[in-house]
Amino acid sequence: MSGPLRVGLVGAGFISGQYSQTLARSPGLRVSAVSDLQTARAEALAAQHEGARVLPLPDLLAAPDVDVVLVLSLPDSHAELASAAIAAGKHVYVEKPLALSVAEGRKVVEAATAADLRVGCAPDTVLGTGVQTARAVVDAGRIGTPHSATAFMTTPGHERWHPDPEFYYRPGGGPLLDMGPYYLTALVHLLGPVERVVGASTRPLPTRTIGSGPRAGTPFPVEVDTTVTGILEHASGAVSTLVMSFDVWAARLPAIEVHGTGGSLSVPDPNLFTGQVELHPAAATEWVDVGVVAGFRDAGRGCGLADLAAALGEGRAHRAGAEVALHVLDVMQSVQTAADTRASVALTTTCRRPEPVFGVVDLV
Repeated sequence: MSGPLRVGLVGAGFISGQYSQTLARSPGLRVSAVSDLQTARAEALAAQHEGARVLPLPDLLAAPDVDVVLVLSLPDSHAELASAAIAAGKHVYVEKPLALSVAEGRKVVEAATAADLRVGCAPDTVLGTGVQTARAVVDAGRIGTPHSATAFMTTPGHERWHPDPEFYYRPGGGPLLDMGPYYLTALVHLLGPVERVVGASTRPLPTRTIGSGPRAGTPFPVEVDTTVTGILEHASGAVSTLVMSFDVWAARLPAIEVHGTGGSLSVPDPNLFTGQVELHPAAATEWVDVGVVAGFRDAGRGCGLADLAAALGEGRAHRAGAEVALHVLDVMQSVQTAADTRASVALTTTCRRPEPVFGVVDLV
């Protein structure tokens, strides 16, 4: 297609502001329509994009000037909205997770394949200079053969800062489904797909209390486990340890570390696009800053959609694709199943490592 990819944005909530900034500065994208249950929110976001208008969801899906639907709604509606967009003949890009179950996610992917449409899915933070620089180090063999990794995300919980945090503690939320996609997608980029997992989880608090906004002080129930630990066996032979928790007040744990036969690598927070990558070769006595050698420069949320637009024009696979998103969903679901059943679980999906971002390039 010629010209920018025209975006219909569904869901003008908290995360939409970050996407909006990226969409506004991406020459390959143009927001043409916005839909949200709260009209005022939709109007405020549409005002940030020249020519964008507010539409009810059915009208947005039917609009001839919408090529791709960007789904930024709550997780329990992702699969339904993605399926509706595909049925309307639109490409779709979904905020993570792709769906609440592998079965739902697989239906989305199969429908898109049958319709010859693209499905993209966050997180695209892995396309920034942090994780992509780390991947370049691994791919160059600078730590030898990778054999193990650790990934830690610990926080007291999102209710401290989010004014409407209940969805984080309902099915579809929790630290594993909320934050796991960042860490697991990074591990897939670094070490490849996972074959088998074991897991354990706990839920120490039955209720939480909203800590900010007009509803501060309001208690609400916790419906999901809030600390989840998994051991992942990668197809490459590497083993990763994953800890996701909304129950930790303070910790000194690294975000991600990868260890190989020839050295160790410190990877920055995969919830961010940038960060310091440090290498400790086997023969060294201290960590060394690698510098920035790969990834999208000055990237923000939505760069995966920009890459999808470029990939359509270039006839290549986009990097933040459905194959990885479905596999990451499978890993998360399998870790929770392993925790619930106290048994190891073999994954039903796999994926290819996406093409890396070669060198440091400007946002497409």
